[in-house]
Order: sequence, then C-alpha cells, then structure tokens
Amino acid sequence: RKEEDFDNTHSAYVDQWDWEKVIMPSERNLSKLKEVVKSIYEVFKETEQYISQEFPVLIPILPKNITFITTLELEEMYPEKTPKERENAICEKYGAVFVMQIGGLLKSGIKHDGRAPDYDDWLLNGDILFWNPILKRGFEVSSMGIRVDEESLIRQLKESHSEDRMELAFHKNLLQGKLPQTIGGGIGQSRTCMFFLKKAHIGEIHLSVWSDEMRKECLQHNIKLLQEIKLP
Repeated sequence: RKEEDFDNTHSAYVDQWDWEKVIMPSERNLSKLKEVVKSIYEVFKETEQYISQEFPVLIPILPKNITFITTLELEEMYPEKTPKERENAICEKYGAVFVMQIGGLLKSGIKHDGRAPDYDDWLLNGDILFWNPILKRGFEVSSMGIRVDEESLIRQLKESHSEDRMELAFHKNLLQGKLPQTIGGGIGQSRTCMFFLKKAHIGEIHLSVWSDEMRKECLQHNIKLLQEIKLP
C-alpha cells in the first residue's frame, strides 16, 4: 500500500491471514460474532504460551478473557477523548478488547473509524486490540465482522451516499439473494509477530521500504530494521 502513512506499525508491505466462513441467516447476531471472536482469541493465547515455552524471556501478558465493548459505550465512558485515545484507555485497562460496531456515526456526530459500506455490517463488526506495553498503546491485530446482508447493505449505502454501487455485480447478486451469509476478517501476520516477539517496529518483522528519516530514527532508538542482503 504505497499510499499508506508509514510508521512503526504501518508498512508498504501488508500481510494478513484472510478468512471467510459461511453462516446461517439466523446466526447474524452478536452472540455468533462474540463466539467467533472468543475462538480466535483462544488461538492467540495458545500461540503466546507456545512462544513463551520456546523462549522463556517472552513472558505471556494476555488476560484470560477478552473484553467486549461497543464504540458507543466507549464514547460514553471517555467523551473527552478521541477514538484512538479511547482505544488506548480501554486496552490499558483490560489488556485485550474487542471494540464492536465500527463504521456508523456516534452520538457526537463523528465515526469511531471508517469502514466500507458494502463489507461488514456496522452493527456486527469490530476490531481485536491488545494493550502493547512496548508501544504503550492499543494495538490492533485483527479486523472482522459479519458481512452485509440485503437490509444492511442498502442502509449503509444510503448512509454513505453510495447508492450507485447497487449496480455493481456483487451488490446485485447479494440483493437478489444469490450469495450466502458470511462472517470473515483478517489477522495481521506481522502485527501478531510484533506483539508476541515484543518488537517496537514492524520493520523488525518484515522487509519493506523505509525513508532515510525513518531509518535514522530507528538507529537512534537501537531498532534494527531488516535489510536486503545482496548476494554476490
């Protein structure tokens, strides 16, 4: 993503595990969403334990359970904070959080974060975030959700003033009931490695393109970015 704003968690190179699962229409609810989030979180915890057994210096820090909270609840808890500041505060408090219902307008008239209107159902989606003690902030490792159905697609396209997209092939098929209901998401590969290996920069995990300014700043903080090795 060459248009990305590069920093210690964003790179031109994007790697993630994408997954998608067919569900029944009756499973389009918060209970199903939370069930899937909990199952993914258990894998995160098992992975952390395994890595700690292999490298005892890497002490596990994830809590037993992940906490669920909506963006509206976050706004009510921290009305004076920005959305990112709210994420930081709630992650520091609980350690692992699933922030739900991202994309629509909050009571303040702003969005917690942007989401495409024709992807997740904004009432049935969210992000998995951990408190990162190295960076001292909330750290997103996964974005996921139950995908739009006919009703939520129409509602979100209208809210986004994007009704013209209804003429696209995917949208037509969905509105005509030709596609199954699904839940899906992406899990950041390098983000996950950053967290478990307790690294401060994504460039310590994968090879990418960085400005001279970024490389200089990393050297000043003793952060060793991966570099290309030229073979003879």
